[in-house]
Amino acid sequence: MKNQAEVIVVGGGLAGSEAAYYLASHGIKTTLVEMKPKKFTPAHESEHYGELVCSNSLKSNDVYANACGLLKEEMRMLGSLVIEAADKTRVPAGAALAVDRDKFSGYITEKLKNCPNLTLEREEVKTIPETQNEGGRYVIIATGPLTSERLSEEILKLTGGGLHFYDASAPIVSAESVDMSCAFTGDRYGKGTGDYINCPMTKEEYYAFVDELLKAERVELHEFERGEIFEGCMPVEVMASRGRDTLRFGTLKPVGLFDEDGKRPYAVLQLRKENESGTTYNLVGFQTNLKFPEQKRVFSMIPALKNAEYLRYGVMHRNTYIQSPDVLNRDFSFKNNRKLFFAGQITGVEGYVESAASGLLGAIHIADEILNRPAHVFTGDTVCGALETHISTPTKDFQPMNANFGILAPMLVRIRDKKERYRALAERALAAIKEQVER
Repeated sequence: MKNQAEVIVVGGGLAGSEAAYYLASHGIKTTLVEMKPKKFTPAHESEHYGELVCSNSLKSNDVYANACGLLKEEMRMLGSLVIEAADKTRVPAGAALAVDRDKFSGYITEKLKNCPNLTLEREEVKTIPETQNEGGRYVIIATGPLTSERLSEEILKLTGGGLHFYDASAPIVSAESVDMSCAFTGDRYGKGTGDYINCPMTKEEYYAFVDELLKAERVELHEFERGEIFEGCMPVEVMASRGRDTLRFGTLKPVGLFDEDGKRPYAVLQLRKENESGTTYNLVGFQTNLKFPEQKRVFSMIPALKNAEYLRYGVMHRNTYIQSPDVLNRDFSFKNNRKLFFAGQITGVEGYVESAASGLLGAIHIADEILNRPAHVFTGDTVCGALETHISTPTKDFQPMNANFGILAPMLVRIRDKKERYRALAERALAAIKEQVER
């Protein structure tokens, strides 16, 4: 190890927590700086590290059928704290990896507090910390899409500009307030152990709901401009505006769901557990920017939610990310300063798991240099490598990217069957990660 090498990580979200823990647990002196609780963003409530601000789901856990499930497995093999925390605090959610959000962030917080070589500081960072060649100081900016205003200005000056879009979260209701006489439990196609509460609607109920949804008052966003909403977190009212049947073929699709009489409803809203005890549920896919009274009025038109108690209403907030291909190398380092790294959604990866992965990957590359060990090389055969390619490949229209099989390098031999192709891609990826772990 280089003498007196150290790393400063700014931001205690998923990416920052992941990066700091990896570095410190590998014997590298690390400082993690988080501005909470001295200052909160509009979307944060907890003092814990690794707070989930939107959904409590980390998406599919199916390694061979879903790219995000594959990415989780790649990260498990690489020693991810975030995936470890998710596995330890998961709640039933069919094929998805959903967590008790309080226990999840609490688990991460305790691991960080008890990690040797790691110093935790609680203060707002207003300028980018200086890197140092002498002594080997590295810096990781992992402040997320809701970076504080002062630091955002510094980042934009450094990177020559930035981009932004609007993100939304879904409401949470108490389980006991859901009218189960109008609902049934079950998972799509019978996958899982009946983890979701399904709230069916008839044809008449569905169209009445859509009509009122389109009339409902929204929160005014003075900086909002058409086209800035990220497709992966589209507010339900915006989706509905694209056509009266859009929700029935998307968020409210009944495919694979059958009620107790064996009939498929016209439309279905699914509720997913928010905590291990099952006392709270979130409205899956119901990200929204409606005013709070309007959320209660319109969503209560769904029969099972007619008396729902809302523990948290949906909110919308601005997310910021940099034009990474212009300024970042493949290892997440800044092109004009190889000791300055960026990680998380600010780099243009989209999603909890993808954000954590970027923090883990950046930390691995820094550790390779500090520990003077052979460099890890993540190829396009892996989801990790594909994300590295995404943030570093020049493009005219750079957009946030989720993990998906489409960004992986194609197989040398064409496989027509999608399930077989996905399995082959996953097996190839895991073999490549195993080779990097065991090298």
